[in-house]
Amino acid sequence: MAVVHPEPPDGGWGWMVVLAAFLQSALVFGVIRSFGVFFMEFVGYFGELSGRVSWITSIGIAVQQFASPVGSALSTQYGARPVVMAGGFLSGLGMLLASFATSLTHLYLSIGLLSGFGWALVFTPSVASVARYFKKRRTFATGLAFTGVGLSSFAFSPLFQFLVDTYAWRGALLVVAGMSFNLVVCGALIRPLTLKEDLADPGGSCLGKLSTLFGLPLLSHWPFMRFVLAVTLINTGYFIPYVHLVARARELGFDEYQAAFLMSVAAVADLCGRLLSGWLADCRAFRLGHILVAWTSLTGISLALVPLGRGYPLLMAIGVCYGFFSGALTPVVFSILPEIVGIGRIFGSMGLLQMMESIGGLLGAPFSGWLRDITGNYTASFLAAGAFLLAGSLVLVTLPNFFSCLGSSSPACRGTQVEAGAEPAPLTPASGEHSSQDRDWPARSQDLREPA
Repeated sequence: MAVVHPEPPDGGWGWMVVLAAFLQSALVFGVIRSFGVFFMEFVGYFGELSGRVSWITSIGIAVQQFASPVGSALSTQYGARPVVMAGGFLSGLGMLLASFATSLTHLYLSIGLLSGFGWALVFTPSVASVARYFKKRRTFATGLAFTGVGLSSFAFSPLFQFLVDTYAWRGALLVVAGMSFNLVVCGALIRPLTLKEDLADPGGSCLGKLSTLFGLPLLSHWPFMRFVLAVTLINTGYFIPYVHLVARARELGFDEYQAAFLMSVAAVADLCGRLLSGWLADCRAFRLGHILVAWTSLTGISLALVPLGRGYPLLMAIGVCYGFFSGALTPVVFSILPEIVGIGRIFGSMGLLQMMESIGGLLGAPFSGWLRDITGNYTASFLAAGAFLLAGSLVLVTLPNFFSCLGSSSPACRGTQVEAGAEPAPLTPASGEHSSQDRDWPARSQDLREPA
């Protein structure tokens, strides 16, 4: 019989789960970020337009995000370990089949559809598993797991170029397939963990149980939906520098190496931001909601300042600020989710969040490009990107009880930071602390039937 833990163990085997998530983030998003090495190879070999070739990774990313609820539902039903292992096999199989491609359609189906679906089964369950193993150190553990993206982005681009130069693109894809199959081993490291929240019987009809598996009741959970709206707005502006910062630097007259170096330095700052943000959040000096609004606002301001960076040192400084702040907000977004919906609903909520926030990611870069086309420069593009993040910050402050204890560091205030699912002790209003009718919003929000 499985051991039931009253709360996340906050360590132990959880650090192996963090290692698995680190490798999984590297082998999923590190591969996606570095796949541009194959872009010109495909254009030259198949003689197709760049626009058609770019659909390969676009389909893969879209499938990864939109199929996330499937991975979440399967993980809720069968556990994260077999789901992640199956996803690792599918992602490797897709790359393997792509090495035999004779047309772009073949690549659409193998890399875009098959590997993309495998990535959906890998990423969301692995990040959710980290959240389930940690409570006090959740943000730091999540930040450590996400550093795999930045480190692999540094390593994989030159590695993939070397593989293409040595073995041509077909041989290089075979090696990438072998790397991706290691996701199966990473999945095996995710040891099943049974928490007391997992023992709740959803009951009801088969349709009701299926709805619960996919997290559909969360669609009527207003704090969660406001959080999704905020993250979608953040996503709309968040990725614009990855697409247009280099182009902005070239527009100002800097050469391609100077422009590319901006993103490299921003990536280093991103890594530092993730680690520092995790450490700061786990110090419990500030509430996670306040920290997330701070990092989001600073990221938006740094994006809005990009048009002022006409000299290379100033543009570099702004790029470093963007990299640091944007890296800092990422682990907080995922670690605050259990406080909104409860740790028992982490799989379903993360799947829905991934699916719905993808709308912002898909629309942000085209909208930024459209502004560039009608204005003739990137000034409006980066101002709009910053505005989207600042708008997301404004939505975040509407979360329940956001302003309670704002700026206070008293023990009474810190005592309101209750893990979702935990019942705070009823305290008398005379003592200056919260009564049972004035609970902290993470605990309140676990009840999906209670309006915010």
